[in-house]
Amino acid sequence: MASESMSSGTEIAPSDSSTDEDDNDLSKTEIFDVLRNQRRRYVLQYLKRNDTPVELGDLASQVAAWEYNTTIDEVTSAQRKRVYTTLQQTHLPKLDETEIVEYDSSRGTIESTETTDDLNIYLEIVPGNEFAWREYYLSLGAVSCALVAALWGHVYPFTLVSNLVWATVIAVVVTFSAVAHIYHERNMRLGEREVPPELGFESDD
Repeated sequence: MASESMSSGTEIAPSDSSTDEDDNDLSKTEIFDVLRNQRRRYVLQYLKRNDTPVELGDLASQVAAWEYNTTIDEVTSAQRKRVYTTLQQTHLPKLDETEIVEYDSSRGTIESTETTDDLNIYLEIVPGNEFAWREYYLSLGAVSCALVAALWGHVYPFTLVSNLVWATVIAVVVTFSAVAHIYHERNMRLGEREVPPELGFESDD
């Protein structure tokens, strides 16, 4: 009686790990969407100035103090409750979802993550609350080009000063502008100061 032979070959299932790339990297659009809210930026400011994990109650008290431009001792229970509720229900879950922070809702604690430490958030993401450096450099470049064109065309009174002097002026202005920009950005970096650099501007819930 003929016996049927069965294949003993073992099939190797394709590994999903080959397509498992780092999907946790946030795009600029995602970062902007999460951090355009001032209250969430206050959360990062607090985390950068304190060892984690931090208690939700302590976080809410400090954020409320910043928002109402007062001290923690002067924050009212109503103000603290308002901030506490929105942090608990909206902002912290959003930050946790994007892995910018780690929020344990059952314990009421918030911790920094690698993403928190890697984010260098500046106020240029906040409309109306940042010196327009892009526009400044564009204007500076336009003025410099116009000046060079005037010198090439021997336009009076620019020819009263030598080209070397004009070149020196442009170099000095650009250098001082760059130094001022670097200093400004360092001061505007979240976590560099005790209070958020944007403190005093209108918040959005």
